[in-house]
Amino acid sequence: MFRPCLLALALAAAPARAEEVFVSNERDNTVSVIDTGSLEVIRTFAVGRRPRGVTFSRDGRRLYVCASDSDAVQVIDPDSGKLLHNLPSGEDPEQFALAPDDRTLFIANEENATTTVVDAETRKVLAQIDVGIEPEGMAVSPDGRIAVTTSETTNMVHWIDVPSLKAVDATPVEQRPRHAEFSRDGAQLWVSSEIGGSVAVIDVASRRVVETIRFEIKGIAADRIQPVGVALTRDGSLAFVALGPSDRVAVVDARTYQVLGYILVGRRVWHLALLPDESRLLTTNGVSGDVTVIDVASRKAVKSIKVGRFPWGAAVRPGGAGRSAGMEP
Repeated sequence: MFRPCLLALALAAAPARAEEVFVSNERDNTVSVIDTGSLEVIRTFAVGRRPRGVTFSRDGRRLYVCASDSDAVQVIDPDSGKLLHNLPSGEDPEQFALAPDDRTLFIANEENATTTVVDAETRKVLAQIDVGIEPEGMAVSPDGRIAVTTSETTNMVHWIDVPSLKAVDATPVEQRPRHAEFSRDGAQLWVSSEIGGSVAVIDVASRRVVETIRFEIKGIAADRIQPVGVALTRDGSLAFVALGPSDRVAVVDARTYQVLGYILVGRRVWHLALLPDESRLLTTNGVSGDVTVIDVASRKAVKSIKVGRFPWGAAVRPGGAGRSAGMEP
């Protein structure tokens, strides 16, 4: 007889399943799936045209993809790669953020200067909120009460009150803000400015910039240092910033705002994905068509993984819930 205690021991002895990282390939209209145990692409599947932002439902059973040129947010079964349905997204969705309620999706629409808010369960548009010209970055605070959109041409961060779904304030930043990232405690918002070559650290309570971080790399022209993706560690000690055509990721002390160093990665680094245990950081490198794996402890690149053409976004599937059965590599 197989007793419950023996079952518990067997489960405890079973190897932990590695996380999967889903990478959108902008030019191939595909998503590549990387197994973080083998550090190999284990499957690739087709999605809509010009996929950019990617994110997951909390349980990892639904993958959301911004198919920018299809004017849709696609909801996909990440195990099979099959399209479940499209959500109304507004025109040219670029990036989005799923609120902590796991159903309210905030979508930046670059072409029509709005943020579209969609209920992912009912598939209904809850609001279309006017923001600045060419909205790009999108984030929701950890408590779910504030959403922000960055507008590339207006050079502002737009603050949205989530309960009322109304824009309530705007904070000026430097040229072409791209990505927005809340700290885990919700006290700060980090915003990258691609043409400004900087990252603004904003105090959420006052909505004012408290620090502007700049970057200098020996032998690299200033106009090639273009911050885009930002990733913050859980304890708030480190920030990683993708620096575009400089082909570097900056490591920043997130408490003193001092730049600690730079890590050479692939060509034209766009976005970042930090694994849940924070042991590794993965970068999407558009021009070289690969993903660089960085060992966080040593702050060194340890592997390059070839994916599709122009990888853009990356998302870690929660809980390592993926499986490779039934999918072709």
